[in-house]
Amino acid sequence: MIIVLRPNLTRKDETAVLKEIKRLGYHPHIMRGVARTVIGAIGDELTHKSLESLLTLFPHAVESVMPVQRRFKLVSREAHPANSTINVRGNVIGGRKIQIMAGPCSVESEKQLLGTAEAVKAAGATILRGGAFKPRTSPYEFQGLGEKGLKLLAKARKETGLAIITELLSEEHAELVAAYADIIQIGARNSQNFQLLIAAARTGKPVLLKRGLSTRIEEWLLAGEYVLSNGNSSLMFCERGIRTFETYTRNTLDLSTIPIIKMESHCSVVIDPSQGSGRADLVSAMCKGAVAMGADALLIEVHPNPAEALSDGAQQLSPEGFARLMAELKPFIEAAGRE
Repeated sequence: MIIVLRPNLTRKDETAVLKEIKRLGYHPHIMRGVARTVIGAIGDELTHKSLESLLTLFPHAVESVMPVQRRFKLVSREAHPANSTINVRGNVIGGRKIQIMAGPCSVESEKQLLGTAEAVKAAGATILRGGAFKPRTSPYEFQGLGEKGLKLLAKARKETGLAIITELLSEEHAELVAAYADIIQIGARNSQNFQLLIAAARTGKPVLLKRGLSTRIEEWLLAGEYVLSNGNSSLMFCERGIRTFETYTRNTLDLSTIPIIKMESHCSVVIDPSQGSGRADLVSAMCKGAVAMGADALLIEVHPNPAEALSDGAQQLSPEGFARLMAELKPFIEAAGRE
């Protein structure tokens, strides 16, 4: 159920409403907007008492009580009609400006990371991506540098001012990764690892949730519900391609998720064209399409020498290629009414 409070309500009245919601058997989640405060009341409406009584108990405080028709509650547009924004070190995701997250698939060395960070910042990126812990299909492939990689990311942030996004693979590493990262990424293979989602949410850091390789959109939205229902309102959905019968590309990048998520949810939408296609020569076209369709941010892999990358070299741009892409994107961003 969604409870919309009247504007200019005192904290005393708000507290009284929250107390009654809890007494009726629901768990309240507060979402504060510019003009309204909305409370998402989570619970089993078949076994708990009706919240309609709030309208008569607090007529001066409660404007409306509405049921949420979707299985996903807190991520839905019904719960939060306006677009949510996330401020990461001064970079607003979900606002007018399209944020560019760029960097290597894997952190390999100090020279590799710092050189890439400087190059992507010079070209216009605002957030540095880089994997310290890597989920690899084979146990014999490069698994990442672990905490050493996190420390290198922190050093790159200090030297360039770029915020950091990196992947969390294990619940036991949640606090460690959160100590270094500005955004925690949950990868495709873990998109329905619900205990990991809860651990990531409870760090308090913004969470970027990638779509699983075979995850339906409703399942993806419900996975996002685990983040919001555990006290973290800073969630982004990231489309990174799904597995289909097609072999010409590594994955099939489903750009239709952009308008669908925008219709169903208030959360920001990020597109990963590198994982999405698996081909560096398709990244530019995928970025342009994503911008035109309303993506809020792009997550792009960049490596100083893709041919020598320890992971996914075929889909990573060179610094020069990334700079060309950023120049080519400008008219598309302007045409979309974004910055």
